[in-house]
Amino acid sequence: MKHTPTISAEFEDYLKQNDMTLSQFAEYSGVHQRTLSNWITQHRPVSVQQLDRITAAMDLPEGYFYDLYIENYIIELSPNFRRIEPLLYRCAELDKLDAIRRMVGHIMDNPLYASRLFDVAEALFEQGRYAAALPLYENVAEVEKYQHSERLATCQYRIFTIQVGDDQSRNLKVATLFEPFMERLDEIDQLDALKDLANVYRSLRLWDRLDATARKMRDKAEIQYSMKHQQKKREGSGKKTKCPLFAYITYADLLCASVCEAQGDYQQALQYTYAYANLDWVIETDENTQHWVNLYKHWSEGNTYVNKLLSGDMSVLPNYVEYISVSSNTTKEMVTQLLNIMVAANRFQVDVDEILQQFETEIDSITQQQPSADMYTHQVVPEQSTRFKYELAKYYLNKGNYSYGFKYLLDVLSISLVINKEAFFISCIRLFEQFKQFADFRMCTKYESLVREGRKERLFYY
Repeated sequence: MKHTPTISAEFEDYLKQNDMTLSQFAEYSGVHQRTLSNWITQHRPVSVQQLDRITAAMDLPEGYFYDLYIENYIIELSPNFRRIEPLLYRCAELDKLDAIRRMVGHIMDNPLYASRLFDVAEALFEQGRYAAALPLYENVAEVEKYQHSERLATCQYRIFTIQVGDDQSRNLKVATLFEPFMERLDEIDQLDALKDLANVYRSLRLWDRLDATARKMRDKAEIQYSMKHQQKKREGSGKKTKCPLFAYITYADLLCASVCEAQGDYQQALQYTYAYANLDWVIETDENTQHWVNLYKHWSEGNTYVNKLLSGDMSVLPNYVEYISVSSNTTKEMVTQLLNIMVAANRFQVDVDEILQQFETEIDSITQQQPSADMYTHQVVPEQSTRFKYELAKYYLNKGNYSYGFKYLLDVLSISLVINKEAFFISCIRLFEQFKQFADFRMCTKYESLVREGRKERLFYY
């Protein structure tokens, strides 16, 4: 049988090597001498806080003894949550995810710990320590998988939220796994869950799913909004949504408009746009409500231009450019707005060189961005910038500006490998092959290398 080393044995070796007494070490470390003595002679476990002081006094890195602590005092002894809980938090702080998985995997044989682990997971989630919270949610969900509890649904919602990232195939998988649990959530949480699902489906361009999700969100939000004012609930009572209740109704209209736009039904898209522009029915008059009302009115103005533009009414293009110029746009909004212009330009063969020159600084900022490797900081992949680069490539290639066109096209081809976006990859191949005769040797070499990589990883089939 393999002998498991102990922290206390390493500590005793340290005292001998440094010719120190317990009294001296106690004074230096701030850990009481009696505690140290009981630890060594009677094998009483020290607390995580005391272990951290001992580790620091021995001039060792933070968390140096955590793996041994788990082995000595959690796996080899009966699990004690008073020791486990603070160690979970410390491991989360130090990103010791393997240690967290070992602890959780060991104690989950006892289903009584599920509730306490869930509370720790919620605290870590609130702190933004998503990677550390994930294995806790996964284990609680596994233990309670045959339950029909709200806690199980919340675990699945958190897992979905954490795992949505830059990989589009994975996003579809986690959304599909979570969706059946959505109805088990608290009625208020359902609205945010539907919003998050809708954002993923919008990113994935799954228009049927987006339409169904948006309509469900609208129905539920209307019910909650009506109940709120009929019952005249006290302000501050009950669970609150992340956004004002009315905003879920208007956001559903905005999403339905985007579905119609994607399907080429610009007249119906305009009707939805006019709907979320008219907010006279909103009862609240507070500052936050007014902020959201103004946002939707602003968005409706821009989207009205967009739907007319994409239907072929190029007379609104100067108005749309002026709208973009005077708006305080975020980078995400600017990407979407410029993308709309490029889609219209390519669809109707319109020269927009002057507009591209006008927004040259903004375009440089957009096209130089790279996909983030940190999947926990995003709820939805910002694929618009990649689509924008593709439309730029198409525009420049059609105009005979091959150096710019191939530059953007190969960039999109490379990004599609990172985010696992097959549609982009195939579209890029088709466009490159269409103009391949104008590509130089360096461009062709890079193109062939990227295509080989896609085939090698078996990400794309064409």
